Amino acid sequence: MRASRLVSILLLLQTRGRMTAQELADRLEVSVRTIYRDVESLHAAGIPLYGDAGPSGGYRLLDGYRTRLTGLTADEAESLFLAGLPGPAAELGLGTVVAAAQLKLRAALPVELRDRAGRIQERFLLDAPGWYRDSEPLTHLPAVAEAVWNEHPLQVRYRRWRAPQEVERRLEPYGLVVKAGRWYLVARCGADVRTYRVSQILELQPLPGRIARPEGFDLAAHWRDYLAEFEARLRWGEAVVRLSPAGLEGLRDLMTPGVVAAAKQTAGPPDEEGWTTVTLPIESIGHAVPEFLRLGADAEVLSPVELRERIAATAELVVRRYRGGTAG
Repeated sequence: MRASRLVSILLLLQTRGRMTAQELADRLEVSVRTIYRDVESLHAAGIPLYGDAGPSGGYRLLDGYRTRLTGLTADEAESLFLAGLPGPAAELGLGTVVAAAQLKLRAALPVELRDRAGRIQERFLLDAPGWYRDSEPLTHLPAVAEAVWNEHPLQVRYRRWRAPQEVERRLEPYGLVVKAGRWYLVARCGADVRTYRVSQILELQPLPGRIARPEGFDLAAHWRDYLAEFEARLRWGEAVVRLSPAGLEGLRDLMTPGVVAAAKQTAGPPDEEGWTTVTLPIESIGHAVPEFLRLGADAEVLSPVELRERIAATAELVVRRYRGGTAG
Protein backbone atom coordinates (compact mmCIF):
# COMPACT_ATOMS: atom_id res chain seq x y z
CA MET A 1 0.00 0.00 0.00
CA ARG A 2 2.78 2.45 0.92
CA ALA A 3 4.76 1.64 -2.24
CA SER A 4 1.66 2.36 -4.33
CA ARG A 5 1.21 5.68 -2.51
CA LEU A 6 4.82 6.70 -3.17
CA VAL A 7 4.30 6.02 -6.87
CA SER A 8 1.08 8.04 -6.78
CA ILE A 9 2.91 11.02 -5.25
CA LEU A 10 5.50 10.89 -8.02
CA LEU A 11 2.86 10.67 -10.76
CA LEU A 12 0.76 13.46 -9.25
CA LEU A 13 3.73 15.81 -9.08
CA GLN A 14 4.80 14.78 -12.56
CA THR A 15 1.38 15.59 -14.04
CA ARG A 16 0.22 18.43 -11.78
CA GLY A 17 3.50 20.24 -11.08
CA ARG A 18 3.64 21.91 -7.66
CA MET A 19 1.34 20.53 -4.93
CA THR A 20 1.17 21.23 -1.21
CA ALA A 21 1.34 18.54 1.44
CA GLN A 22 -2.32 19.20 2.24
CA GLU A 23 -3.33 18.80 -1.42
CA LEU A 24 -1.44 15.51 -1.65
CA ALA A 25 -2.98 14.32 1.61
CA ASP A 26 -6.49 15.17 0.42
CA ARG A 27 -5.97 13.45 -2.92
CA LEU A 28 -4.49 10.28 -1.40
CA GLU A 29 -6.81 10.29 1.64
CA VAL A 30 -4.03 10.22 4.23
CA SER A 31 -2.78 12.63 6.89
CA VAL A 32 -0.33 15.45 6.20
CA ARG A 33 2.09 13.76 8.63
CA THR A 34 2.01 10.67 6.38
CA ILE A 35 2.88 12.82 3.34
CA TYR A 36 5.85 14.27 5.24
CA ARG A 37 7.14 10.76 5.95
CA ASP A 38 6.60 9.68 2.34
CA VAL A 39 8.50 12.70 1.03
CA GLU A 40 11.42 11.86 3.32
CA SER A 41 11.44 8.32 1.95
CA LEU A 42 11.49 9.63 -1.63
CA HIS A 43 14.40 11.93 -0.74
CA ALA A 44 16.28 8.98 0.72
CA ALA A 45 15.70 7.03 -2.49
CA GLY A 46 17.38 9.79 -4.51
CA ILE A 47 14.24 11.29 -6.08
CA PRO A 48 14.89 15.00 -6.89
CA LEU A 49 11.89 16.24 -4.91
CA TYR A 50 11.98 19.74 -3.44
CA GLY A 51 9.75 21.74 -1.13
CA ASP A 52 9.18 25.48 -1.17
CA ALA A 53 7.86 27.37 1.85
CA GLY A 54 5.32 30.18 1.82
CA PRO A 55 1.73 30.67 0.60
CA SER A 56 2.62 29.71 -2.97
CA GLY A 57 4.95 26.92 -1.92
CA GLY A 58 4.64 23.16 -2.13
CA TYR A 59 6.47 20.11 -3.35
CA ARG A 60 7.74 19.76 -6.90
CA LEU A 61 10.07 17.60 -8.93
CA LEU A 62 13.29 18.97 -10.36
CA ASP A 63 12.59 20.45 -13.79
CA GLY A 64 13.02 17.83 -16.49
CA TYR A 65 12.75 14.84 -14.15
CA ARG A 66 10.23 12.24 -15.23
CA THR A 67 9.75 8.75 -13.92
CA ARG A 68 9.10 5.89 -16.33
CA LEU A 69 7.37 3.96 -13.58
CA THR A 70 3.63 3.80 -14.22
CA GLY A 71 2.59 1.51 -11.38
CA LEU A 72 -0.14 0.01 -13.59
CA THR A 73 -1.72 -3.16 -12.30
CA ALA A 74 -3.27 -5.74 -14.64
CA ASP A 75 -6.78 -4.51 -13.79
CA GLU A 76 -5.78 -0.88 -14.39
CA ALA A 77 -4.24 -1.66 -17.78
CA GLU A 78 -7.34 -3.59 -18.82
CA SER A 79 -9.67 -0.79 -17.68
CA LEU A 80 -7.83 1.77 -19.82
CA PHE A 81 -8.62 -0.20 -22.96
CA LEU A 82 -12.16 -1.00 -21.81
CA ALA A 83 -12.81 2.72 -21.23
CA GLY A 84 -12.08 3.64 -24.85
CA LEU A 85 -15.08 5.08 -26.71
CA PRO A 86 -14.28 4.63 -30.41
CA GLY A 87 -17.67 5.90 -31.60
CA PRO A 88 -17.79 9.18 -29.62
CA ALA A 89 -14.06 9.73 -30.18
CA ALA A 90 -14.55 9.45 -33.93
CA GLU A 91 -17.49 11.89 -33.77
CA LEU A 92 -15.18 14.36 -32.04
CA GLY A 93 -12.60 13.86 -34.77
CA LEU A 94 -10.28 12.03 -32.37
CA GLY A 95 -10.63 8.46 -33.61
CA THR A 96 -7.07 8.22 -34.96
CA VAL A 97 -5.71 9.99 -31.89
CA VAL A 98 -7.32 7.45 -29.54
CA ALA A 99 -6.04 4.57 -31.66
CA ALA A 100 -2.51 6.00 -31.64
CA ALA A 101 -2.60 6.57 -27.87
CA GLN A 102 -3.71 3.00 -27.22
CA LEU A 103 -0.99 1.70 -29.52
CA LYS A 104 1.67 3.66 -27.61
CA LEU A 105 0.27 2.51 -24.27
CA ARG A 106 0.30 -1.13 -25.38
CA ALA A 107 3.90 -0.80 -26.57
CA ALA A 108 4.94 0.62 -23.19
CA LEU A 109 3.30 -2.14 -21.16
CA PRO A 110 5.11 -5.26 -19.99
CA VAL A 111 4.35 -8.31 -22.10
CA GLU A 112 2.01 -9.93 -19.55
CA LEU A 113 -0.07 -6.75 -19.21
CA ARG A 114 0.00 -6.12 -22.96
CA ASP A 115 -1.57 -9.50 -23.68
CA ARG A 116 -4.33 -9.06 -21.10
CA ALA A 117 -5.14 -5.55 -22.27
CA GLY A 118 -5.28 -6.72 -25.88
CA ARG A 119 -7.87 -9.34 -25.00
CA ILE A 120 -10.19 -6.58 -23.77
CA GLN A 121 -10.47 -5.08 -27.26
CA GLU A 122 -10.92 -8.52 -28.79
CA ARG A 123 -13.77 -9.53 -26.48
CA PHE A 124 -15.63 -6.38 -25.37
CA LEU A 125 -17.30 -3.70 -27.50
CA LEU A 126 -19.23 -0.66 -26.32
CA ASP A 127 -22.02 0.35 -28.72
CA ALA A 128 -23.50 3.40 -26.99
CA PRO A 129 -26.49 4.37 -29.21
CA GLY A 130 -29.89 2.84 -28.54
CA TRP A 131 -31.59 0.34 -30.82
CA TYR A 132 -33.43 1.44 -33.97
CA ARG A 133 -31.79 4.88 -34.11
CA ASP A 134 -29.94 6.44 -36.99
CA SER A 135 -26.86 8.49 -36.24
CA GLU A 136 -27.46 12.20 -35.74
CA PRO A 137 -26.00 14.97 -37.87
CA LEU A 138 -23.13 16.37 -35.78
CA THR A 139 -21.78 19.09 -38.04
CA HIS A 140 -20.96 21.43 -35.18
CA LEU A 141 -19.70 18.90 -32.60
CA PRO A 142 -15.96 19.54 -33.14
CA ALA A 143 -16.48 23.30 -32.78
CA VAL A 144 -18.57 22.80 -29.64
CA ALA A 145 -15.90 20.50 -28.16
CA GLU A 146 -13.21 23.08 -28.92
CA ALA A 147 -15.25 25.78 -27.16
CA VAL A 148 -15.70 23.52 -24.12
CA TRP A 149 -11.99 22.77 -24.00
CA ASN A 150 -10.76 26.33 -24.57
CA GLU A 151 -13.51 27.99 -22.51
CA HIS A 152 -14.70 30.49 -25.08
CA PRO A 153 -18.36 31.54 -25.63
CA LEU A 154 -20.54 30.61 -28.59
CA GLN A 155 -23.30 32.32 -30.53
CA VAL A 156 -25.71 29.67 -31.86
CA ARG A 157 -28.95 29.41 -33.76
CA TYR A 158 -30.81 26.55 -32.10
CA ARG A 159 -33.93 24.53 -32.98
CA ARG A 160 -36.08 23.62 -30.00
CA TRP A 161 -39.37 21.74 -29.69
CA ARG A 162 -41.61 24.65 -28.61
CA ALA A 163 -42.43 27.90 -30.42
CA PRO A 164 -40.60 29.86 -31.55
CA GLN A 165 -38.67 26.84 -32.73
CA GLU A 166 -35.55 28.64 -33.97
CA VAL A 167 -33.84 30.90 -31.44
CA GLU A 168 -30.54 32.75 -31.10
CA ARG A 169 -28.52 32.10 -27.95
CA ARG A 170 -25.20 33.19 -26.47
CA LEU A 171 -23.81 30.19 -24.60
CA GLU A 172 -20.98 29.70 -22.12
CA PRO A 173 -20.09 25.99 -22.56
CA TYR A 174 -19.24 23.96 -19.45
CA GLY A 175 -19.20 20.38 -20.74
CA LEU A 176 -20.35 17.69 -23.18
CA VAL A 177 -22.34 14.58 -22.29
CA VAL A 178 -23.05 11.47 -24.41
CA LYS A 179 -26.38 9.92 -23.45
CA ALA A 180 -27.59 6.85 -25.40
CA GLY A 181 -25.55 7.91 -28.41
CA ARG A 182 -26.82 11.51 -28.29
CA TRP A 183 -24.51 14.47 -27.59
CA TYR A 184 -25.65 17.20 -25.20
CA LEU A 185 -23.98 20.52 -24.39
CA VAL A 186 -24.23 21.80 -20.82
CA ALA A 187 -23.88 25.58 -20.99
CA ARG A 188 -24.85 28.77 -19.22
CA CYS A 189 -27.40 30.94 -21.02
CA GLY A 190 -28.05 34.16 -19.15
CA ALA A 191 -28.55 33.30 -15.48
CA ASP A 192 -29.30 29.59 -15.98
CA VAL A 193 -27.26 26.48 -16.76
CA ARG A 194 -29.17 24.56 -19.43
CA THR A 195 -28.80 21.52 -21.68
CA TYR A 196 -28.72 21.69 -25.49
CA ARG A 197 -28.79 18.81 -27.95
CA VAL A 198 -25.80 19.28 -30.24
CA SER A 199 -27.61 17.95 -33.33
CA GLN A 200 -30.18 20.76 -32.95
CA ILE A 201 -27.56 23.49 -33.35
CA LEU A 202 -28.24 24.95 -36.80
CA GLU A 203 -25.50 27.59 -36.92
CA LEU A 204 -22.54 28.30 -34.68
CA GLN A 205 -20.12 31.17 -34.33
CA PRO A 206 -17.21 31.17 -31.83
CA LEU A 207 -17.01 34.43 -29.90
CA PRO A 208 -13.86 36.15 -28.61
CA GLY A 209 -12.91 36.14 -24.94
CA ARG A 210 -13.00 33.53 -22.19
CA ILE A 211 -15.89 32.39 -20.05
CA ALA A 212 -15.80 32.44 -16.26
CA ARG A 213 -16.30 28.75 -15.53
CA PRO A 214 -17.66 28.30 -11.98
CA GLU A 215 -15.04 27.03 -9.58
CA GLY A 216 -15.71 23.45 -8.58
CA PHE A 217 -18.40 22.87 -11.23
CA ASP A 218 -19.05 19.09 -11.28
CA LEU A 219 -20.38 18.02 -14.67
CA ALA A 220 -21.35 14.50 -13.53
CA ALA A 221 -23.25 15.80 -10.47
CA HIS A 222 -25.00 18.45 -12.56
CA TRP A 223 -26.08 15.85 -15.11
CA ARG A 224 -27.49 13.55 -12.41
CA ASP A 225 -29.50 16.44 -10.95
CA TYR A 226 -30.67 17.46 -14.41
CA LEU A 227 -31.95 13.95 -15.23
CA ALA A 228 -33.80 13.68 -11.91
CA GLU A 229 -35.39 17.11 -12.38
CA PHE A 230 -36.28 16.36 -16.00
CA GLU A 231 -38.01 13.11 -15.04
CA ALA A 232 -39.94 14.78 -12.24
CA ARG A 233 -40.97 17.72 -14.43
CA LEU A 234 -41.92 15.51 -17.35
CA ARG A 235 -44.22 13.16 -15.45
CA TRP A 236 -46.70 15.14 -13.36
CA GLY A 237 -49.67 12.72 -13.39
CA GLU A 238 -50.25 9.17 -12.16
CA ALA A 239 -51.93 6.04 -13.44
CA VAL A 240 -52.96 2.93 -11.51
CA VAL A 241 -52.20 -0.14 -13.63
CA ARG A 242 -52.56 -3.91 -13.29
CA LEU A 243 -49.66 -5.81 -14.83
CA SER A 244 -49.22 -9.48 -15.61
CA PRO A 245 -45.84 -11.02 -14.73
CA ALA A 246 -44.79 -10.49 -18.35
CA GLY A 247 -46.02 -6.89 -18.26
CA LEU A 248 -44.11 -6.19 -15.05
CA GLU A 249 -40.99 -7.61 -16.65
CA GLY A 250 -41.60 -5.65 -19.85
CA LEU A 251 -41.51 -2.32 -18.02
CA ARG A 252 -37.72 -2.52 -17.80
CA ASP A 253 -37.37 -2.56 -21.58
CA LEU A 254 -40.23 -0.22 -22.52
CA MET A 255 -40.35 2.45 -19.82
CA THR A 256 -37.90 4.96 -18.34
CA PRO A 257 -35.94 4.20 -15.14
CA GLY A 258 -38.20 6.56 -13.18
CA VAL A 259 -41.30 4.58 -14.17
CA VAL A 260 -39.58 1.28 -13.35
CA ALA A 261 -38.53 2.62 -9.95
CA ALA A 262 -42.10 3.76 -9.24
CA ALA A 263 -43.40 0.28 -10.11
CA LYS A 264 -41.02 -1.31 -7.62
CA GLN A 265 -41.95 1.16 -4.88
CA THR A 266 -45.74 0.87 -5.29
CA ALA A 267 -46.13 -2.79 -6.23
CA GLY A 268 -48.46 -4.72 -3.96
CA PRO A 269 -48.68 -8.51 -3.61
CA PRO A 270 -49.84 -10.40 -6.75
CA ASP A 271 -53.56 -11.17 -6.91
CA GLU A 272 -55.04 -14.63 -7.46
CA GLU A 273 -54.26 -14.35 -11.21
CA GLY A 274 -50.65 -13.39 -10.53
CA TRP A 275 -51.16 -9.77 -11.63
CA THR A 276 -49.66 -6.85 -9.71
CA THR A 277 -51.19 -3.40 -9.22
CA VAL A 278 -48.77 -0.43 -9.39
CA THR A 279 -48.97 3.36 -9.51
CA LEU A 280 -46.92 4.85 -12.33
CA PRO A 281 -46.07 8.46 -13.23
CA ILE A 282 -47.33 9.68 -16.62
CA GLU A 283 -46.56 12.77 -18.67
CA SER A 284 -50.09 13.26 -20.03
CA ILE A 285 -53.08 11.24 -21.19
CA GLY A 286 -52.00 11.60 -24.81
CA HIS A 287 -48.47 10.38 -24.14
CA ALA A 288 -49.60 7.58 -21.84
CA VAL A 289 -51.93 5.92 -24.38
CA PRO A 290 -49.20 4.65 -26.76
CA GLU A 291 -46.86 3.92 -23.83
CA PHE A 292 -49.29 1.48 -22.21
CA LEU A 293 -50.49 0.06 -25.53
CA ARG A 294 -46.93 -1.17 -26.07
CA LEU A 295 -47.54 -3.58 -23.19
CA GLY A 296 -50.49 -5.08 -25.10
CA ALA A 297 -52.78 -7.41 -23.15
CA ASP A 298 -50.29 -7.63 -20.28
CA ALA A 299 -51.45 -4.28 -18.84
CA GLU A 300 -54.82 -2.96 -17.69
CA VAL A 301 -55.17 0.71 -16.74
CA LEU A 302 -57.58 1.12 -13.79
CA SER A 303 -57.35 4.90 -13.47
CA PRO A 304 -57.61 7.68 -14.45
CA VAL A 305 -60.88 6.87 -16.20
CA GLU A 306 -60.08 9.11 -19.16
CA LEU A 307 -56.87 7.19 -19.87
CA ARG A 308 -58.67 3.84 -19.55
CA GLU A 309 -61.39 4.97 -21.97
CA ARG A 310 -58.88 6.38 -24.48
CA ILE A 311 -56.95 3.08 -24.52
CA ALA A 312 -60.17 1.08 -24.92
CA ALA A 313 -61.32 3.32 -27.78
CA THR A 314 -57.95 3.00 -29.52
CA ALA A 315 -57.98 -0.79 -29.12
CA GLU A 316 -61.53 -0.99 -30.53
CA LEU A 317 -60.50 1.13 -33.52
CA VAL A 318 -57.56 -1.18 -34.19
CA VAL A 319 -59.84 -4.24 -34.04
CA ARG A 320 -62.37 -2.68 -36.44
CA ARG A 321 -59.60 -1.62 -38.79
CA TYR A 322 -58.18 -5.15 -39.04
CA ARG A 323 -61.50 -6.98 -39.10
CA GLY A 324 -63.18 -4.67 -41.57
CA GLY A 325 -60.19 -3.97 -43.83
CA THR A 326 -58.99 -5.99 -46.76
CA ALA A 327 -55.58 -7.55 -46.93
CA GLY A 328 -53.26 -7.07 -49.90
